Amino acid sequence: MAATFILRKEYKSSERRTPLTPSDAKKLIDQGHVVKVEACPDRIFKNKDYIDVGCKLIPENSWPDEDRDSFILGLKELPIDDFPLIHRHIYFAHIYKGQHGAKEVLKRYKDGGGKHFDLEYLVGPDSRRVAAFGKWAGFIGAAISLDRFYQKQTGHPYPALTSFENVEELFQQISENKKKSSIHPNALIIGALGRCGNGAKEVFDKFEVETTLWDYEETKKGGPFPEIRVHDIFINCVLMTKKIPPFVTREMLERKKKLSIIGDVSCDPTSDLNPIPIYDHITSWEKPFLNTCELELLAVDNLPSILPKESSTDFSSQLISHLLNLSTTGEKDFVWNSSLDIFKKHSQ
Repeated sequence: MAATFILRKEYKSSERRTPLTPSDAKKLIDQGHVVKVEACPDRIFKNKDYIDVGCKLIPENSWPDEDRDSFILGLKELPIDDFPLIHRHIYFAHIYKGQHGAKEVLKRYKDGGGKHFDLEYLVGPDSRRVAAFGKWAGFIGAAISLDRFYQKQTGHPYPALTSFENVEELFQQISENKKKSSIHPNALIIGALGRCGNGAKEVFDKFEVETTLWDYEETKKGGPFPEIRVHDIFINCVLMTKKIPPFVTREMLERKKKLSIIGDVSCDPTSDLNPIPIYDHITSWEKPFLNTCELELLAVDNLPSILPKESSTDFSSQLISHLLNLSTTGEKDFVWNSSLDIFKKHSQ
């Protein structure tokens, strides 16, 4: 039976990524499924790119009027509203770790009878995520943190973030700021063995930054970790699933330290699981760094959108086989059922 997928627009002004590229949308169409795409001027792939492969273009914000059996595919959160959600939604909702506003979102699903498949909880039998932006989140988190370290030496505030057409443009900006700095930093990555940590390490290797790599073995004793203070840059790449002692505390950071930049790639400040409890809100593209404990902290929750084409192409290539499985096997598919179980658990 043919399935219908609605690729909706994103609601963050800085979000140009998409979970489905035109070439992967064509794979669904070639299998007899229907792909409708909301018109969007900001998406990294143009409306025409989707039309050319057989997608149907529909008006912006028209997904609520689509048939309730449709899959509504997006990336980041829906805007705050109160109308019931009747469809089957696929996106990163950030509502399953006690975040602010979670109860209100879940109530909308309960009121409408809809379902939610959170992209964060699509896992295989080995409990590993099947599709993630982790590599690009770590990559860009390290890149912007390093860029700010070099640029900070000029005494100027960091400018608003913008997306780059390709990674070479980003590296060029870092190289230009590096020339203005007489200080060469060292860095610490926690969560160094995962996708996110590998992405961060790739950037530091590119710019020959001396980097300390920590993962479970180095952190299993529990924090806080005074060793973080002796590094210029600290990148947190750990996706928390349970509460642990914090990596840093305000008291620890009040003491003499070398640390001047934290890149919190995991970026979950309103969650009870946050291992960096020294701030309480995400930062914006307009002002990506906040000041706390006499250092600067990056907490932008959609970093991969700084390289929207590379990150979208990579993510879509990971997701497409599972979308094909969903359209044929349905919710009984292991990967999708795993995510649905999380939704059901929190909807009770």
